[in-house]
This record gives sequence, structure tokens and C-alpha cells, in this order.
Amino acid sequence: MSKHIFVTGGVVSSLGKGLTSASIGMLLEHRGLTVRMQKLDPYINVDPGTMSPYQHGEVYVLDDGSETDLDLGHYERFTDGQLTRNSNYTTGQIYQSVINKERRGEFLGKTVQVIPHITNEIKSCISKIADDETDVVITEIGGTVGDIESQPFLEAIRQYSLDIGKENCLYIHLTLVPYLKAAGELKTKPTQHSVGQLREIGIQPDVLVCRTERSLSVDDREKIALFCNVPIRAVIEEKDKDFSIYEVPFSLVENELDELIVRRLTLPAEPLELEDWQDLMQRLRNPRSEISIAVVGKYAAHRDAYKSIYEAIDHAGIAHRSQVRIQPIQSEQIEAEGPERLLSTYDGILVPGGFGERGIEGKVEAIRYARERSIPLLGICLGMQCAVIEFARNVAGLKGAHSSEFDKESPHPVICLLDDQQTITDKGGTMRLGAQPAALEPGSIAAECYGGQEISERHRHRYEFNNVYRQQFEAHDLVFSGTSPDGKLVEIIEIAGHPWFVAAQFHPEFKSKPTSAHPLFSGFVEAAVTYHASRAARSQEATRSDNQPWKSKS
Repeated sequence: MSKHIFVTGGVVSSLGKGLTSASIGMLLEHRGLTVRMQKLDPYINVDPGTMSPYQHGEVYVLDDGSETDLDLGHYERFTDGQLTRNSNYTTGQIYQSVINKERRGEFLGKTVQVIPHITNEIKSCISKIADDETDVVITEIGGTVGDIESQPFLEAIRQYSLDIGKENCLYIHLTLVPYLKAAGELKTKPTQHSVGQLREIGIQPDVLVCRTERSLSVDDREKIALFCNVPIRAVIEEKDKDFSIYEVPFSLVENELDELIVRRLTLPAEPLELEDWQDLMQRLRNPRSEISIAVVGKYAAHRDAYKSIYEAIDHAGIAHRSQVRIQPIQSEQIEAEGPERLLSTYDGILVPGGFGERGIEGKVEAIRYARERSIPLLGICLGMQCAVIEFARNVAGLKGAHSSEFDKESPHPVICLLDDQQTITDKGGTMRLGAQPAALEPGSIAAECYGGQEISERHRHRYEFNNVYRQQFEAHDLVFSGTSPDGKLVEIIEIAGHPWFVAAQFHPEFKSKPTSAHPLFSGFVEAAVTYHASRAARSQEATRSDNQPWKSKS
């Protein structure tokens, strides 16, 4: 039987339940256990696919095409357990399933209620990822204890321990211990109240993970343990990390959380081995170079909108022992102020995905700037489409070229709607989604990065390169270095003669890990390191030339 860990949060949102859950999963995997992870979200949307990035952050896409919460990105970056559509459920999905069963008459005329029908559905969803091959299932409950929308999920996990035995369940509660500057002390009362709310509905936390900006004293831990009814060894300090999120597992190890979990659930675990993550931290702390990357996006003001992009850049920096300074830049700023003023100091430019017409011309101008000045560029999804538009207008001579998404009257719709999207009207879950195979052109930059010619990457788009224009682009040295296996869909473009100009229709950021950087991001950062070194060399040469006493100063 799989053992279950339930992670809840209290006091405030955004405490980092996803990171803590992922870190626990990573530690248990490094003790030889098989882990599966899951998040239950209390919002009524069926999935985050139609939600604004400003409200919810990025939509994380799985191999099977599921559009999921961004915390599943943390799960995949930290752990190796398979994630599927059963790894993320929302209130909308739960109620939709129950209502469909009621319409089919599966409840035999009974009155359908939150208890037991909704809670039974939630428990069924938890059980779907528990099997004989999984040692531990970690389920994160979204939202905050006390939120009305979270109550069915909390009731369901209370019942779950009764169904499979309390010895097979562990409840971890993540809470905040704030520091009040005026009083000069940490306050434990919010944690006491949060745990009190959990206990009112019948859940006694086994472990308390306390987020804090100041270290907990022995007195603080004793007070929390006493009033929250947990052993003092189960009061785990998780101090804010200023350096890197990849420090979080080490903080939990220092507090012996992995050992506590193994003993409490009587798991057949091996001694903890963290050499790969220790090497990762060594690389992070001792970079050999420093570069800067500009991310020119539509949602640059909201960091979580491009969460996986930023993490993938960092992973590539780790791989090349380079500290990467990432600067988000609103594409609308490029439109207002021009690329020269905003982009001239960067070693690489990345143009990510997005939807809608706002800021498109800023992306196009940023790409033109990178192309004309031989600055390394990586375009992703909409970034690739903007690269096609820029090339069409300024190299291929197709005046007025655009995407039919933004200009239906364009004389040259170089980006057009996919054929199988023509009759679709619903927005949710209807794009080209999930893992799709692609074939790479031998000798291309992409093939060199991947070290092969067959790949599989995750997609999330409705529009694609218009094949009517393929010959015209090839005549101007645009390389279609990646296509679908049948050659009908363009997946990657490059520019012949440019040091490093690659744009992909898919989302490579979703398959990057801190211990295994994605090949395209690795190649991009390596090119940026080379560009930085050459620019530094040119600057030094210019300085030496200026200092020659016989050189004319006119």
C-alpha cells in the first residue's frame, strides 16, 4: 500500500507549499523511494488553461497535454515521478465529474451532497495515483486553511486516513511565523490559530513547517509544539532563502524532516545521498563567468507568468558555471523606447510565448535587433512566430506580413491557424497540447544541441508557420531545422550565418531540470557566454588602442 503525505497551508497564501512538497519528494527519492505527486486546487475553473497569467502565473503543460498549475513545474524539476492529468484536480473538475454521474443516474436517485459525494470523488482522485509500485503519494492542498472553497478537500483528506489507517497518512502543515519589527520578536499566534482551524475539522498535523525570516529560538519551538500538540522535533524551521530555491531541501535535511517522515510512515528507505544536488549548489555558488539575458515578454511584470523560463535559464547557467542576470522587459517598452536603449547591454535575448496582440511589435523589434547585431536569440512559441514575422518583413521583403491571429487582412499571413483548429470554438483544453515528436535537420544548431535528430517536446498553441511561404523563406537562408515527422508542421527555425538564432514553436522550458539543463537553453546560454567574452575582448582592445601615446586623439 502507498503511504500518503498531505501538505496544507495556513495564515497566508504564497508560502511555498509547492516548493516544500517538491523538496520533500526529492529527498524521499534520494532515499530510494518511489514518489508520485499531486495538487488539488480549490478554484472552480476546470483547469488554469483559460486563466490570466497575471492572476495565476504560467500554465504548466504535461506530456499528456494536461494544462496544470505551475506548482507541477516544481514537482517535475525536483523529482522524477511521472506526472499525468491525475496529478492536478480542481473544484471545477470534481463537481463536473459528480454532476455527470448524477445525470447518468449513477447515484440511484439519492440526494447528491458535498458529503459524501464530493468528498468521495476527491478521495477517488487521490487514490488514482496510488499503486503497488509507488511508495509515497504527496498531495498538496491548494489555498489556505479557513478558505471556504478548501473545506471539501480538507474534509476529504480527513476521511482518507480513516479509510486506509492513520499509520499510513502523514499531515504536514506549512505556516507563517512572522517577525514584528516594532515588537522585536517572532509571533507564533498565527500558527496556533491556523492549526486550531485544522483541528476543528478533525485534522491534527503531524509536522509543522514554519516559514520565517528569522531563526526560531528553542523557546519559540517549544511554544509552538505545546500549543499545536506536536513533538518539538516535528516543528521544522524553513527560513527564507535569498540565494536560491534549490537550497530548500538542504534546510529540511538540517531539520531532519526526511528522517522524521521515514520513521513515522515506517518506510523502507536507504541512507540519504545528495551528491548531485551538492554539486548543483557548488556550481551555483562558484560561477566562472557572469552574463545577462533580457526576457522580452508580454507579462514581464509578473514573474510567475514565465516561471519555467526563468528556471530553465538558471539551469543552463548552472550547467555552464555561469551566473545569469535575468532582466524581464515589457515588450511594450520596446515599442515606446526602442530596442537600442533597452537591449544594448545584454548578452542574449529571449522572446517567450503569450497570447493576444498587445506588445507584439515590441517583440518583433527585439528580434530584429538581435538578428541585425548577431546577439544570441532564443524564441519560444509566440516568440518563434514573431521571428517569422520579422524575417518576412525585413529580409524576405513581404510587406505587411503578420499572423492571421492579429491581422486577418494581412496580405502575407505567414503565421496561420492550424487546420484542425478551424472549427473549434471552446477555448479550454482545445489547443495543440502536450508532447509531440519532431525530426531535426542534420548539421543544424538544434541537432547539435540535442545530440540527435529525433526529439519530443511539449506544445501549447493554435497557430503555426504557413507552409505556403516555405520556399520564399528558404531562398533567404532561413533554415527549417525542426519539423513534425511528416514534414508538415514547422517546429524550429534558424538563420544561416547567425552565431546563434534559434526559435521553437514548442515549450522547451517544461522539460528542464536543475540537474539536467534543457539542450536548447544550454546552447543559448553557452552562446551568450561566448558573446559576452568576445564583447569584453573587443572592449579591452579598444581601451588599449585608445591608450597608445602615438595614436591621434582627433
